[in-house]
Amino acid sequence: MDIYVVGVSMTPFGKFPEMSVKDLTRVAVNDALKDAGCEQSDIQAAFFAQTTQGVLQDQVFLPGPIALTAMGFQDIPMLTVENACGSGSTAFWEGINYLRSGAADVVLAVGAEKMNVGDQTKSLSIFEGGWDIECKEESLKTMLALGEGLEIPEGTTSKTPYSRFMDVYASFARYHMKHYGLTQHQIAAVCSKNHKHSVHNPRSFFHKEFSIEAVLGSRPIVYPLTLPMCAPVTDGGAAAILCTESALDQYGFDKSRAVKVYSCVLQSGRIAPYDTTETSVTARCARKAYEMAGGAPEDIDVAEVHDATAAARLEKAVSGRSEAIRQSAAGFPSILPVAWNRRVIRLALQDWDRFLSWSANFAENAACARWKERESLFRKTAVA
Repeated sequence: MDIYVVGVSMTPFGKFPEMSVKDLTRVAVNDALKDAGCEQSDIQAAFFAQTTQGVLQDQVFLPGPIALTAMGFQDIPMLTVENACGSGSTAFWEGINYLRSGAADVVLAVGAEKMNVGDQTKSLSIFEGGWDIECKEESLKTMLALGEGLEIPEGTTSKTPYSRFMDVYASFARYHMKHYGLTQHQIAAVCSKNHKHSVHNPRSFFHKEFSIEAVLGSRPIVYPLTLPMCAPVTDGGAAAILCTESALDQYGFDKSRAVKVYSCVLQSGRIAPYDTTETSVTARCARKAYEMAGGAPEDIDVAEVHDATAAARLEKAVSGRSEAIRQSAAGFPSILPVAWNRRVIRLALQDWDRFLSWSANFAENAACARWKERESLFRKTAVA
């Protein structure tokens, strides 16, 4: 059964102390409904991706139904999806397969996260739940060992608090430096490219260009990573409206804007030695997606490749065989931040909006003007 994306939305990303998860959800969902040209009552099921609210705000149970009920949804299945970094993609995948089961014609996939709660230590603590807590020290030791054998220059570790996951990402990067010749300069080049594109993206957290030299000269986190190479924590939301092919006519959706989902793959990793080649989860998942879509890497024109650091994004691009593909100008990963539950929803929506709604080739002053206009509207809408 063919499934289509008929409406999308994405809020700006940043620090919004006046906004709650409910506010972010409402803005994202209402904009997606408007984009699709449908009503809230047309939605027959909702899949809500949420990862951090239980830790940061004590909303442990039912964050999805609570946020969606607050904006008027009722009498439909409303499921909260938590799958760490893959939560957004899992909500999207759940929506697709719910439609394919024949249980509904139109569904909503949405994610909203409020990671800035006025306590940086508490915000960073959420990542401590991102691995098996019964053996996390052993796991950390194993992952840090991957980066051994490469001298860490003096003064390249931050003196201010940061997530231990940055130690892990840095270790992975040093592994690549040791085994494949990756350089810190190359990682900085990826980061510089992302920041250069960010000034054209009104939804990005940051809107400032960094030269390679500026990236390398920025405050260190842990070698080889510097601050601009790492994604910040953020507040924001994103949503997508999905439907079956028969629903395109039944609900009057604009077929010229409907985007067919050729493949959507969800796959877990393996308990095995660290590998970034053909047996990595990224490579295996990419091959399955290509097979499902009936295509190959050379058929892809634009790839959104995301992770929490510039070094990890480079690894994912190679593993997914997108190194020869023209990378999108969205400014990932260090511009749009870590937002676990929205990640793949956001990735899908970024290029939808880019190709259907606005050009990526803004002049810098136009981009800044549009960002200020959108942010002002966003804040007014949120508190209305």
